Amino acid sequence: MLRRMLVLGLAAVLVLVSLLPANAAAWSRPFYWGVATAGFQSEGSAPDSNWARYVATSGSVDAYGNATDFRHRYAEDIQLAADMGVNTFRFSVEWARVEPRPGVWDQQELAYYDDVIAHIRAAGTTPMVTLSHWVYPGWVEDRGGFADPRVISDFTDFAGKIVQRYRNLGVLWVTFNEPVTFLGKELQIGALNPLLVPVWQADLVQAHRRVYDLIHQLDPTAKVTSNQAFYTGFNAATDLVVLDQIKDKVDFVGLDYYYGASLDNLTAVNAAGGQVWNVKLQPEGIYDALRYYANRYPNLPLYIVENGMPTDNGQPRADGYTREAALRDSIFWVQRAKADGMNVIGYNYWSITDNYEWGSYEPRFGLYTVDVTTDPSLTRRPTAAVPVYRQTIAEGGVPAGYQLVQAPGSCSLVDPLTSCLVPANPNGPLAHLG
Repeated sequence: MLRRMLVLGLAAVLVLVSLLPANAAAWSRPFYWGVATAGFQSEGSAPDSNWARYVATSGSVDAYGNATDFRHRYAEDIQLAADMGVNTFRFSVEWARVEPRPGVWDQQELAYYDDVIAHIRAAGTTPMVTLSHWVYPGWVEDRGGFADPRVISDFTDFAGKIVQRYRNLGVLWVTFNEPVTFLGKELQIGALNPLLVPVWQADLVQAHRRVYDLIHQLDPTAKVTSNQAFYTGFNAATDLVVLDQIKDKVDFVGLDYYYGASLDNLTAVNAAGGQVWNVKLQPEGIYDALRYYANRYPNLPLYIVENGMPTDNGQPRADGYTREAALRDSIFWVQRAKADGMNVIGYNYWSITDNYEWGSYEPRFGLYTVDVTTDPSLTRRPTAAVPVYRQTIAEGGVPAGYQLVQAPGSCSLVDPLTSCLVPANPNGPLAHLG
């Protein structure tokens, strides 16, 4: 009798498991605490690409040089991250580096990325790999970039090469970083004829959809997304461009939140002139952004793929807000979102070190400061946010009773009208993030 009950019980469990949706496969971490960086912005030793060509001819504010030389200092940066207790390290594999000519694969550069992955895993850390962070090979640009239909198969071939190499390693895959901002940058640097925007958009959507299927074919339990920038007040429109077109081909919503707005804070206009350090941050907007996506795509987990604070060449901000305060305040609101039932699974800080912000080293986002233009040694110097992030991770978030350094704005416009009419509540419970 007991044996029969055990058999029936086991059968019932197996039936229940078989009924779970594919997306319910277990995540490898209870919560993903991470840091992020990107190839062109940090690696140096830049190969021929759309962005290498642009900065060489555009008269950018700062010459590119060797960025922060992640190409040769990755072991140091990965260890700095691990020492903070993070369990996730996001970086990008540069297509231009590994496939310098069509169908020609640079084995030395592939070996470099092999070692990056090996160091990340040896640190007990999950690799989050971005396949396109706005940069592609010069030969792709010569063909017309993402406005040329051949790019769909070209990018799929590149992605397949990388995924085949790192499958079954628990990688979190990001196909395209901030695709709508990618589109804006392509227009800004003159890489795309405005008349070809619909072609570009269709090609990128198709490329993501193909690569998503290919990743799940090669790495069946992998998790895949395309992280979206949160444009305060405009995501209902910008999501129509890409995310709504691929919502059935993402395993989680990856979102990047930096700046908000409210009736008493319209400083985001400073970002248009490049003075991002003069934008007053609204950490509570991260709650509004998470709620927006929880409502728009209720069946998908949510991951803050990028969040951080800029300073002007590492100088104190005029508003007195510090990196460590912004970090704690932001995580407070992530905990509030989790407590309110939003399925938040991860948080990445942008970035592990300062880097090349698409033409300038002036905006500093790094947990570790690097004075690229004045320090040939490229020494990594910790900001006060490093021990704060370490403690926050160790404790699973900020403690109960935490007092916000920056109070919420008046009538948030992050997700109008919802964020104004139903504002985030700073007095609610906090969830432990693990």
